Amino acid sequence: MAAKTPLSPAEQALRDAALEYHRSPVRGKIAVAPTKPLSNQRDLSLAYSPGVAYACLAIEEDPRLAADYTSRGNLVGVVTNGTAVLGLGDIGPLAGKPVMEGKGCLFKKFAGIDVFDIELAEKDPDKLIEIIAALEPTLGGVNLEDIKAPECFYIEKRLRERMNIPVFHDDQHGTAIISAAALLNGLELVGKRIGEVKLAVSGAGAAAIACLDLMVELGVKREHIFVCDSKGVIHDRREDRLDESKQRYVQKTEARTLADAVRGADVFLGCSAPGVLTAEMVKTMADRPIILALANPEPEIRPEVAKAARPDCIIATGRSDYPNQVNNVLCFPYIFRGALDSGATRITEAMKVACVREIADLAKAEISDEVASAYAGRELRFGPDYLIPTPFDARLILRIAPAVAQAAADSGVATRPIADLDAYRESLTRFVTHTGLFMRPVFQAAKAAPRRIAYAEGEDERVLRAVQIALDEKMVKPILVGRPHVIQMRLERAGLRLQPGRDFEVVNPEDDPRFRQYWETYHRLKARDGVTPEMAKVALRRSNTLIAAMMVHLGDADGMVCGLVGRYEAHLEHVRDLIGLKAGASGFAAMNALMLDKHTLFIADTFVNEDPDAATLADIAVQAADAVRRFGLPPRVAFLSHSMFGSSTRPSARKMRAARDLFVQRRPDVEADGEMHGDAALSETVRETYLPGSTLRGAANVLVLPNLDAANILFNVLKMTGGQGVTVGPVLLGAAAPAHILTPSATVRRIVNITALAVADANARTS
Repeated sequence: MAAKTPLSPAEQALRDAALEYHRSPVRGKIAVAPTKPLSNQRDLSLAYSPGVAYACLAIEEDPRLAADYTSRGNLVGVVTNGTAVLGLGDIGPLAGKPVMEGKGCLFKKFAGIDVFDIELAEKDPDKLIEIIAALEPTLGGVNLEDIKAPECFYIEKRLRERMNIPVFHDDQHGTAIISAAALLNGLELVGKRIGEVKLAVSGAGAAAIACLDLMVELGVKREHIFVCDSKGVIHDRREDRLDESKQRYVQKTEARTLADAVRGADVFLGCSAPGVLTAEMVKTMADRPIILALANPEPEIRPEVAKAARPDCIIATGRSDYPNQVNNVLCFPYIFRGALDSGATRITEAMKVACVREIADLAKAEISDEVASAYAGRELRFGPDYLIPTPFDARLILRIAPAVAQAAADSGVATRPIADLDAYRESLTRFVTHTGLFMRPVFQAAKAAPRRIAYAEGEDERVLRAVQIALDEKMVKPILVGRPHVIQMRLERAGLRLQPGRDFEVVNPEDDPRFRQYWETYHRLKARDGVTPEMAKVALRRSNTLIAAMMVHLGDADGMVCGLVGRYEAHLEHVRDLIGLKAGASGFAAMNALMLDKHTLFIADTFVNEDPDAATLADIAVQAADAVRRFGLPPRVAFLSHSMFGSSTRPSARKMRAARDLFVQRRPDVEADGEMHGDAALSETVRETYLPGSTLRGAANVLVLPNLDAANILFNVLKMTGGQGVTVGPVLLGAAAPAHILTPSATVRRIVNITALAVADANARTS
């Protein structure tokens, strides 16, 4: 057996982090949870015997009712035999299970679709078909995943013929849909007609053939397509046996190599291997060529190489660190959402084309405030570097799912056609505030321009681990406040790769050349508050937070993170003294975010204002709503109370009512209402019972509480009872520069997240 190539330190760190992520706090990435309460004997009699018999008999009489009485209408099976896993090859179904669980996470996070991951130890295509087809009573749809070509074509074709539920091979059609959208928009930018372009292709596997079939459906002429597999151009004099999928693209041509095929081509499509398209080949392409280099993780050609060879080219890859990422998550959750909701029996070409056109059109639509805020510092305007939307554009589900549902009805495959598409589109907004990996836009904004962040607790091992992760993500220039020998000792104990000077700057509180400047500045600022020069020196020696805040004040750092040791109020005092309030803010406030299974919630004010008045609460709500846009989400604000729309006249109820009125006056563009109960904030049905025509639609995601106790208690209870949700914060609102005060219980993940937020905030302030 050949020896494995040793991992680099960065790869080893990624491996260790990935394994720990999959192992804890619970094993694996998905679980099954009941959707109904089982809290008493009556619940049990309804969920199981004898009540369950009525649901069974109803479905026996009318099978369509399974979508009403079971989870089948929202359940997709992600099915594989592990023969072509994520660039890893034929590693088998068991080894492929982490990928299938990951796909399940994406379905749930982006579109609210439940998943059974099904790994089958069977390579015989006919036997595989029999097994999958037998699962039809269980599933509402089948997502075939990581099955090698050419068997995947045959398996999908036979299953589509046999099953009356959608069957979709994402490796084929997901890639095809996104790349086709990129092609349409690319051709619009370069002013070429789709029926006239020459297309050169590297790769003839499942993804490449599916891309070509869809591009032909959109208007590319088959006679203009030149495909290369591992043996060269697919031409009419080839003596080897070609499978049916390749035979569709046989050409009468003298071209034999990829270089021959690429010469004069308007478009290159790569679904093959790293580096096969050279700069010399790109130079021979037609003017303003479009390059879709989709091999992952390393494309057929790097964008910088292609641009150097042909500055007039437009290029897309499968990578997230370049513009124009062709990412299947742009379509598969939403095409299944529309298919399931309309009861589609299969996914037709018309449904795929509808998906293509919505993705292409969304890239040309005006960028929403939320997307602009989430990607601050990036130019998200239709053009050569923005052919397709970002995967975290909340509007994807609102556009694709209805278009797919309509296409299903037009194609005659919808068993439950959606009569009112506007109402359906409105119902989909329930997914917008809790779909997606909501920190990802913040990470992208941070990575656009890494900034200098000072960490007051630079000796803390959690900070050191977080800094390592943030550096690996290329999103920060860290400054650690701490004693160098202690930092070095803890780096060695933790086995981290960080090196002072190379990876981070150190500010030694015991001996730093800037000490005189810092204490003199502090004395000048605080002299009239009774601080003498000696007191200023002692204060700087004793407080690392004061040092970090001074760095921000003097421009030696762009932001700061503190709070892992000591009282929140003590840290806030230093931020208040040295950084101060931003223009327009009347005070500070703290907001904590929780991403729970069904809701993403932002809770204010959790740490600063003990008993704020109505005007202060309105200001807190304004700042919180602005901060929520940084996550790419439209803010929906609820002012919570023991009172429900005037049911109480106590002072606290009147305060929350007045706060809502003041907020609406200042931000009429933001949906908001109150005063209301907590359940009403999250349920439009409950809310409408009390006040039909509320000025808040769907579920609120910004919860403004009457006082600090209520907000802090609510956050901590939800943090412990909300499952494995992600928490972010506390996020300090109102500061003149990014400054965030964490708590002693902060985890490494929370430090990483707040780092990304601080950098993204710094970028937004300078854009």
